[in-house]
Amino acid sequence: MKLDIYVNYRGVCEQAFRFYEQHLGGKITSIMTFKQLPDPTNVPEGRENDILHATIEIGDTVLRGADIPYAEPMRSAYLTLRVNSAEEAERIYTLLSEGGETFMPMEETFFALRFAQLRDRFGTSWMLMCEHPSLEA
Repeated sequence: MKLDIYVNYRGVCEQAFRFYEQHLGGKITSIMTFKQLPDPTNVPEGRENDILHATIEIGDTVLRGADIPYAEPMRSAYLTLRVNSAEEAERIYTLLSEGGETFMPMEETFFALRFAQLRDRFGTSWMLMCEHPSLEA
């Protein structure tokens, strides 16, 4: 059994996935727009280029997504990205926080060399963490 994550975006799914592919080392494995549906009569008017379904692999995790007109930014849930160095944590924090909203700035905590919480400009909420080597499982 595997657990995947599905995120709804408000018209920026492809932008978000391309950004994550470029900057987080992800790999988009599928991306389908509404106009690619087998039956074109089922395409909602004005949504031809919206993402019906997309999949990206980031590390060992599969993130799936779609464009939903009334999607809200993520609340009360975070994608947690664990990295191996404080430098990598800082690099990713800089990328994801640009144009987004920071809930907890990048800092050292009792449980991590670096830890931050933020929502990126696409509406995805992230926890970034570089654990203390002595606390890694």
